[in-house]
Amino acid sequence: DELVMVRPLGGSADEGTGILTSLEPVEPATFSPPDPAFPGDYRSARLLRDALRLGFRSSAGPFRSLGAIAVEPRPYQLVPLLMALRLDPVRLLVADDVGIGKTIEAALIARELLEQGDVRRMAVLCPPHLAEQWKEELDSKFHIDAELVLASTAARLERGLPVGTTIFQQYPHVIVSTDFIKADRHRDDFIRTCPEFVIVDEAHTCAADLGPNNRSRHQRHELVSRLAADANRHMVLVTATPHSGKEGAFRSLLTLLDPSFSDLPDDLSGDHNRRHREQLARHLVQRRRADIAAYLGANTTFPERKEGEYTHRLSAPYRALFDEVLAYAREIVRDPAEGRHRQRVRWWSALALLRSIASSPAAAAATLRTRAASATTATVEEADAVGRQTVLDTGDDDGIEATDVVAGGDADDGDDDKSATSDRRRLRAMAKKAEALHGKDDVKLQQGLELIGKLVQEGHQPIVFCRFIPTAEYVADAVRHHLRRADVFVEAITGNLPAAEREARIEAMGQHERRVLVATDCLSEGINLQDLFDAVVHYDLPWNPTRLEQREGRVDRFGQAAPTVRIATYYGVDNGIDQIVLDVLLRKHRKIRSALGVSIPVPGDTNAVIEAVAEGLLMAETGPVEQVLPGMEEFLKPRTADFLEEWDRAAEQEQRSRTVFAQHGIKVDEVAPEVEAVRAAVGSGADVEAFVRTATTVLGGTTSGTAPVTIDLSGAQVAVRDAIGVTRARGRFAPPVRDDELLLGRTHPLVNGLASYLMTAALDAEVDSPARRCGVIKTSAVTTRTTLLLVRHRFHLLTIRGGVEEPLLAEDCATLAFTGSPDAPVWLPDEEVESLLLAEPTDNVHPAQATDFLSEVLAKDAWRAQLVADAQRRAE
Repeated sequence: DELVMVRPLGGSADEGTGILTSLEPVEPATFSPPDPAFPGDYRSARLLRDALRLGFRSSAGPFRSLGAIAVEPRPYQLVPLLMALRLDPVRLLVADDVGIGKTIEAALIARELLEQGDVRRMAVLCPPHLAEQWKEELDSKFHIDAELVLASTAARLERGLPVGTTIFQQYPHVIVSTDFIKADRHRDDFIRTCPEFVIVDEAHTCAADLGPNNRSRHQRHELVSRLAADANRHMVLVTATPHSGKEGAFRSLLTLLDPSFSDLPDDLSGDHNRRHREQLARHLVQRRRADIAAYLGANTTFPERKEGEYTHRLSAPYRALFDEVLAYAREIVRDPAEGRHRQRVRWWSALALLRSIASSPAAAAATLRTRAASATTATVEEADAVGRQTVLDTGDDDGIEATDVVAGGDADDGDDDKSATSDRRRLRAMAKKAEALHGKDDVKLQQGLELIGKLVQEGHQPIVFCRFIPTAEYVADAVRHHLRRADVFVEAITGNLPAAEREARIEAMGQHERRVLVATDCLSEGINLQDLFDAVVHYDLPWNPTRLEQREGRVDRFGQAAPTVRIATYYGVDNGIDQIVLDVLLRKHRKIRSALGVSIPVPGDTNAVIEAVAEGLLMAETGPVEQVLPGMEEFLKPRTADFLEEWDRAAEQEQRSRTVFAQHGIKVDEVAPEVEAVRAAVGSGADVEAFVRTATTVLGGTTSGTAPVTIDLSGAQVAVRDAIGVTRARGRFAPPVRDDELLLGRTHPLVNGLASYLMTAALDAEVDSPARRCGVIKTSAVTTRTTLLLVRHRFHLLTIRGGVEEPLLAEDCATLAFTGSPDAPVWLPDEEVESLLLAEPTDNVHPAQATDFLSEVLAKDAWRAQLVADAQRRAE
């Protein structure tokens, strides 16, 4: 009895505090009724209703989370949430296309489960380079403060923990590096104390892969499988490439949702498989951009993609070095004196040399001076596994960062034999020749600078993707010099930088009006860059079509403010491999995507064609590349024919799959009522815009412009400016927004401040508020006197979870209406009341008459019982 627990009106449970009544008395209080002597009008009534509705944080429904987040979900983004809430536990695979907003969809489910009290703790498993982005998204849009658990932060977080307590018990919300936590020494503790809700990002990297030398992928699959083994754990898997070209890997993801999916038939078509399709459709959401571009009357705009191909040729000095390196590569590959393992090491070394010299003189010099990663292996299989990961663009074993290193040559400083000494001498001599090619003899660079400069001149902000770290740094230096007079800020981001510093450097680029980012593929996956950049230049061709799409997906996605995204594919027509990679892989990939609207990963062994190209080039008779290439097509034909047929079959299968699973889980007519209920409960973006414009004007400020809008409150009273905390702002009421603009959603401090000030002022008898608690208008919308009552509800919900009573606060507002005398009210149905809220005045009302009307209503009690009954109905 001596302790009273309180929290502010509109406050969360975290803001609760206790008051000792022996120190400070607590007395009941009520708000005085509206004063009929100060009647309002149409505008003041709308202001009060909008301020009330937009001020809710603990919404009563239909989704409790939507009042507490700083983003207005698109109608299509509510579909995964609706699907999740029909499952217990939640087991969902969100496989929407790149750039649709899967992060928002997954985080929305997390926020709703937290708000409903279904879960108390959550974890996000993701690649380490995406951890900072997840933290920013959860914090800024969903107000979830999550701790980063990475290789670089774990030791700090563990210091000072109570004995026997893990990081995951101490911090309720965590973002965990999958590559860090999959290791044996960390995995068991995580599984034992893992939160009850887990989001797995880039889930395709956790699919089972039965191929050799995939220990990292196997560890990830084992980790996620053991988490899924807890039948009560909620899990959301997120990926844009669920198949990854392998049906078995896709099936392994499905079994994480429900073990019974391991028995699904290979072909799910036909009426006899309807039950299988319906069961799977409850757990799988998979949509293309075309599926959601116009959904429930809401148009979601994606930028138009404008693609172009640009070519270059080697200069005479560069050509001479290329031929010398090619001759050396052929020589070491054919050397019969070494065993098979040594030959495979030399094979990968040769391919690395050719790829790096095609990239840049800087990459060539670094490769010629660095020993191949495969040289440290002990078996042929290990050499192939390491070689593919470091030379080709298909590995994901240790995160994207591991793929932008220079692969290296084959000579070892520890070797004492004469051949090794000779090799080292030749490699160093070629490295010096490569360094001498910097500048004017590098035609690729010179023409690339013209291409980048033209994009900047046209108003674009490009990202230039390079394959190797030395190339990125070399190109960035050249671009800085080339554009030094144009006041363009140039930054290089590579795998040499920690993930946090990459984020910081990219964010700092937003302070510059004109900018160019030169990056390796450490930024090609998952990072959202559409706010700062609107063009992509492939300075080096990726040898994996999926990587091509990942690069372009950084800017070509929902939220891109530019109407057009430029894609420049830049390649050499005489370096031996670029042309074939483009013809056989990249153009085929784009053709399939254009036809289906989604990317289809290369099926089967993704390296087969590249290795066939390399074999034809390296094993050919001596001679320049031009003499080899004419016969290359015939050499490749038998190797690529089966491969391309398999790719076409995969595309057909994907098309059938999308037809079979065309979102059978949720129908459009099931989503529509929820969307309307959301808008009615917490308001839409249009409601926010109308409220902000009106509120700013009546409080003495000004608004100008449409998209963007500029809000200036410098003319408002000091009390208003203090309450809102913002004097001037420039932004938009709906995405996309540019980097120098604010997204003025309902939880933005400016919007929240306006709503809070007007609501507080309306309740304060000492303040002449523009929002009034009573008013009268004369309108042609009714034929008899009609009274509308704006009611604020606060529900205190007590739920029992795990034997523990949990209180939940829910807020709501409603408008009730009756006709006739307050002594004998005739109540109107809800649908008629909603239309009356749109009624506009058609004539003036004398203030004395308005006061009389209001006094009569407030003096009667007959209508009050209906408010109580209606509140009870809503509570139930």
